[in-house]
Amino acid sequence: MMRQLLPRCAPRASAFVAPRRASPLGLFQAARQYSISPEAASETKLQDIDPSQLVIQKTSAPKPLKKSEDLVFGRNFTDHMLTIEWNKTTGWQKPHITPYQNLSLDPATCVFHYAFECFEGMKAYKDKAGQIRLFRPDKNMERFNKSSARIALPNFSSTAMIDLIAQFTKLESRFIPEERGYSLYLRPTMIGTQKTLGVGPPGSALLFVIASPVGPYYPTGFKAISLEATDYAVRAWPGGVGDKKLGANYAPCIVPQREAMSRGFQQNLWLFGEEEFVTEVGTMNFFVAIKNKQTGQNELITAPLDGTILEGVTRDSVLSLARERLAPQGWNIVERKYTMQELDEAASEGRLVEAFGAGTAAIVSPVRSISWKGKMVHCGLKDHEESGEIATKMKNWIEARQYGDDAHEWSYVC
Repeated sequence: MMRQLLPRCAPRASAFVAPRRASPLGLFQAARQYSISPEAASETKLQDIDPSQLVIQKTSAPKPLKKSEDLVFGRNFTDHMLTIEWNKTTGWQKPHITPYQNLSLDPATCVFHYAFECFEGMKAYKDKAGQIRLFRPDKNMERFNKSSARIALPNFSSTAMIDLIAQFTKLESRFIPEERGYSLYLRPTMIGTQKTLGVGPPGSALLFVIASPVGPYYPTGFKAISLEATDYAVRAWPGGVGDKKLGANYAPCIVPQREAMSRGFQQNLWLFGEEEFVTEVGTMNFFVAIKNKQTGQNELITAPLDGTILEGVTRDSVLSLARERLAPQGWNIVERKYTMQELDEAASEGRLVEAFGAGTAAIVSPVRSISWKGKMVHCGLKDHEESGEIATKMKNWIEARQYGDDAHEWSYVC
């Protein structure tokens, strides 16, 4: 057996020193700028999150519930919040559930100056029996750890964090409407809290979870949207952090979105490079269904996880369901690079069947057309249609598992 040539998380300085008897593959792996291991930011093993130490302080002033039809995404919040502090000396402190309240942070706190912040977006659902369910929380915690590691924030046990989120969600269960299409949106967030203007790994951090009851993403019904292909601004680039869920990725997208909206389009379709590779739509992953020009076979295509694409939980769910249910019907499920020119050609030849975004908030978002270089690329929908067959099936299939109608390991009962 070949001995290990480098430690798992070798310091950057040693990454460019060829060890004795190093193979070319070993040198390539050692020269990578960042470890793909979520433990990259952890130098020593400190106290991990311990759910058994949870301290609960219930509010003395419960909020009145809003009518389900009056809920606006991300505007109303529940009675409590979950908080866990961390410091570099001892690790994670006791978790607390407290009444929802403001945070008190020094103006020099590093999150304000250097964007030490990452987050997750996930939902809790109430099934027909009144049980509370989380959808694939293991995937969210896996990505949360990858995001925090990339910006030198601490990692944690995914199992412990899921346990705490489940307890927090059950405490707030009265805020989850029972109607289909409604849920409790959960926002786990981690910030660096060290008071310093020096640039370096934060010596302290805060992980907190807040929750917001939400209704259907499209309150007036499932509606197809129009996009503007955007090449004058770039969402992500190779070697960057577009594959991590960092707050710093989102604010720069607002101005291009406002510009697209001023021209009558709901969102941006982010293109990359001279080739104009299709990447994501707004803050969602993007899928297209086309007929292969050479074979005539139906294909469901999305961009690959090359470091510029967010590892969407819904993206993974769509791909898994497609391989499970569409592939046996003759569909080819493909993760590859493709260009806007390719989509335009497929549309002009009648081979572009449909297109849709995929994300936690909407599950799927059908696309009617894409504005590109002064022309409108139509994405297969007829004038009276708001969704294609695949997008509709995906929405129904995923919802069935979210609400427990389709018993599956993706649904975690709190």
